[in-house]
Amino acid sequence: MSTSHDHDHAEADPVTDRMHDTSWSANLEHPKHASDRDLLVSQAVDAIEHTEPGNHVNLVTHGDHGHPSEYLYEALEDRTDGDLEWEYIEQCGCGGHVTRVYVD
Repeated sequence: MSTSHDHDHAEADPVTDRMHDTSWSANLEHPKHASDRDLLVSQAVDAIEHTEPGNHVNLVTHGDHGHPSEYLYEALEDRTDGDLEWEYIEQCGCGGHVTRVYVD
C-alpha cells in the first residue's frame, strides 16, 4: 500500500493545461486529492497561476481534508505573491468545499 509520501506529483494529471481568461472551477476532489494533501495544494496553486488577472477560480477541495481555512489559505499565502483575495463559498453536498480565489 502506498502513502502520500510515496506519490510522485509528476504522475498526477494536471488540474489544467491552459491559461483561463474567464472565471472557472478547478476540481480537486478526486481520490488522489483525498489521499495527498500536498498534491491538492500544489494543484490549487497551479490553478491560480493558470488564471488570468481580473478573473477568479473556484477551488473545489476534497472534504477529507476539512475546511480549507485549516490548511489551504496559509499555503496560498506562502506559495503565491500575495496578490490574491479569496472567500469561502460553501460546502458541497458531497462534503467538499468551494473557495473562490480572485486573481488581480
